[in-house]
Amino acid sequence: MAAKFRKGDEVIILTGKDKGKKGAILKMLDKGERALVQGVNMVKRHMRPSQMQAGGIVNKEAALHVSNLSHVDPKSGDATRIGFKSLEDGTKVRFAKKSGEIIKAVGDN
Repeated sequence: MAAKFRKGDEVIILTGKDKGKKGAILKMLDKGERALVQGVNMVKRHMRPSQMQAGGIVNKEAALHVSNLSHVDPKSGDATRIGFKSLEDGTKVRFAKKSGEIIKAVGDN
């Protein structure tokens, strides 16, 4: 199955304490089932000091399930579903079903 969500995609949170917030996907986890979204679902972690970092309480993002996320439409900024289509040159792309705009992630050309 093709990946609807990729690193760098702009998403909106549909449910939970952060409902309505927008952010970019930092990392995909668990074979594409969970995602870390920048500035969303913040939790406090008690970190032990090491040679690389000081110890203390650190705020960091926790993973969200992809069922709680939706892409942000490039035109309107609202939540949209994603579809797949092939272009004339044979490449497969993702597009927003609400506006028809092609969605590109950070790594896409």
